[in-house]
Amino acid sequence: MALDLTRLRALCFDIDGTLANTDDQMVQRLERLLHPLRGVFPNRNPRSFARRLVMALESPANTLYHWMDHLGLDGPAARMYGRLANLGGSLHKKKKYWLVPHTREVVEQLSRRYPLGIVTARMESDTMQFLEQFDLLRFFTAIATVQTCTHTKPFPDPLLWTVAKLGVTPAECAMIGDTIVDIHAGKAAGAQTIGLLCGFGRADELRRAGADLILNGPEGLVKALLIE
Repeated sequence: MALDLTRLRALCFDIDGTLANTDDQMVQRLERLLHPLRGVFPNRNPRSFARRLVMALESPANTLYHWMDHLGLDGPAARMYGRLANLGGSLHKKKKYWLVPHTREVVEQLSRRYPLGIVTARMESDTMQFLEQFDLLRFFTAIATVQTCTHTKPFPDPLLWTVAKLGVTPAECAMIGDTIVDIHAGKAAGAQTIGLLCGFGRADELRRAGADLILNGPEGLVKALLIE
């Protein structure tokens, strides 16, 4: 498998683990929660355990979400989350996100050649807060969140919706993400796929899922996609 640049006309990005450094942020939060118990960890440092736990939970969480989606329960779950968050006022609070290094410069450079889209399983409010925090919103023409389509990744629906908004066919687009969920969604839609190792996706599993290209992080996209 290899990326075919001759038919590439647009790019779609996942957010968590691809643009947003969500994984490291989750590790830090868990490390803080475990800090009172630091005496039970080697060198009194719970960070290594926190990272392993987050990595271990990611695949089961993706599997659970896939089956909720398959059974049609993802929509009700997202709506209930929205109601609960709204009751607690959290939808109106500004969250602080982390950005994967080099992301803003890479997105800006790529946007000069390709129309860009977002395909994420985040809620719309969270997605917009993240993009606005780092002044990224102006680079993206189409944004699909968990609320956009009946089904979300790994179903192809949100990617098909996004490429239609970008004015290209799925075959002319590349789905860029850090997990096999992104790769499966891209393949199901008929798009090319690029796996990034800046999240918790591993090279071997991304390769088995059918990624056409695997890069260490977003900084590799400029060299790979902007060859004259």
